[in-house]
Amino acid sequence: MNKIFSSILVGAASMMLFTGCLEEFEPEASFVTGDQAANAPGSYDTFVGGLTSSLSGSFLYSSSNEYPWDFGYSTFYLMRDVQGQDLVLEYDGSWYSTWYQCGRALAPIYRDCQIPWTLYYSWIKNCNNVISLAGPQPADDKKVGAGIAHVMRALFYSELAQMFAQKTYGADLDAITVPIVTESTSIADLANNPRATNKDMWAFIVGDLDKAETYLQGYTRPDKYTPDLSVVYGMKARAYLVMQDWGNAEKYAKLAQAGYSALDNDYYTSRDNGFNSANNSSWMFATRFKSDDKNILNNDGDSSWASQMCLEMSYEPLTAGYASNYGDPKYIDRHLYETIPATDIRKKCFVDFAVDDAQTEADAIAIFSNYSDFPERLLYTAYEQGNVNSGGGLACKFRVAGGAAGRNNQYIGFVVDVPMMRVEEMMLIEAEAAGMQDEGRGQALLTTFAQLRDPNYVYGTHNEAYNNTSTSKFQNEVWWQRRVELWGEGFATFDIKRLQKGIIRSYAGTNHIDGFQWNTTTPPDWMNWCIVQTETNYNSACVNNPTPIAPDGNSPEYAW
Repeated sequence: MNKIFSSILVGAASMMLFTGCLEEFEPEASFVTGDQAANAPGSYDTFVGGLTSSLSGSFLYSSSNEYPWDFGYSTFYLMRDVQGQDLVLEYDGSWYSTWYQCGRALAPIYRDCQIPWTLYYSWIKNCNNVISLAGPQPADDKKVGAGIAHVMRALFYSELAQMFAQKTYGADLDAITVPIVTESTSIADLANNPRATNKDMWAFIVGDLDKAETYLQGYTRPDKYTPDLSVVYGMKARAYLVMQDWGNAEKYAKLAQAGYSALDNDYYTSRDNGFNSANNSSWMFATRFKSDDKNILNNDGDSSWASQMCLEMSYEPLTAGYASNYGDPKYIDRHLYETIPATDIRKKCFVDFAVDDAQTEADAIAIFSNYSDFPERLLYTAYEQGNVNSGGGLACKFRVAGGAAGRNNQYIGFVVDVPMMRVEEMMLIEAEAAGMQDEGRGQALLTTFAQLRDPNYVYGTHNEAYNNTSTSKFQNEVWWQRRVELWGEGFATFDIKRLQKGIIRSYAGTNHIDGFQWNTTTPPDWMNWCIVQTETNYNSACVNNPTPIAPDGNSPEYAW
């Protein structure tokens, strides 16, 4: 489809020329002036709609190669989460192995390094387009669009800052994040645009959110794929959590919860609806895959979130799904699983490791039936594909859509929603922020939350320090809840860096891949992503992070 680009936005567009391969301009596309773009019928609304519709469903990196990881925003959940210990790959040929194994392709000259830089800055450019068209004092009919653009830009910069800064805000205000590109950045500025410090970046993010809060007052959104004021509040809660502004983090996390409630446990573990639809009381913001998306129609639907994360797809006569049928399922870390009490409903999202000790196929199927109405398909995933040989820890949290029909047809089953913000996250931010001001109050809030999932929960049983005892036992308790509640939703790296934790993959009975069973005492270097070399070549003020080097062999086993 032809795209309209404003000449007044050429500075932001030039950023994409610096960053590489995204197919941003088509030869037949019209190039028009800012006034033409602003005055074309419906064009402003089209730009605004594109801020969220572009997040999922299309091949954003390369439309010709159809890479299985090229499905937009939620692919970064996996890239980040496999870098820690909680989300385990058991196949060393996974499409996410680069990030799990600290592969050489994390270096600045490789494609895998380019992916986040290219995609995030393209999304930021889209935001800048809308903000520029709206003007510094948006008219009434443009305020909502401007507000959406500001909150989305804040989202993208907040994630870039956490992915690329070598030290978190609380550890070093002067640590550098990424260059800031706005609607007013000139071409000359792009060539000499240093990475912003934590202090400056997070001030910029909060400034964007302040504007979004103003412009979105009174706005009623059409669906949960569009941000509204509650999402702005949620983003402020996230920002102030990183900034350790506990009072504001608590304030905005509480504001964000209005009108929402935590998933009930039946819905949480639903075999038909589990984590595949925004149509519930908990999800505040989501992205979606639609039946006519290229990610669904092309490559057998296998360049999609559900292909990577959902099990139970038919393996005969037709197969689909990297997780189900191509030997690349995702697992929970065994130690984390073993710390979840049997009375905690969330344990039902992961297959019991006892299945690997089953003496017969019938015994294994009996165990799998505790998690699926299609236990023979989990058996096939675990033991009959060749790449993996384990059923213990298989993640059944994210379900395909469409019930039985979806499990037999990926063009139905892979049409899912993916959460971007849930009220449970806000409840945990509120608890942590309150507790950092008054620990007793935080403990009470955390206990109330935890007992939603485990009625037998007693505070004080989940506070392993992961080699950093400078964080309080209280924060460790909150972190454990976040690790279990938000597993697979893209927060693992952010929390490890924010809390300055090490990772622990090597221990007796670990299910991490031999050779990558690493323990660190601090956040590992591979969580500080490198900037693609084309950026540092053309932007003389932009310095890079050191290329991470993978540890040599397994670490000695950690004794819990």
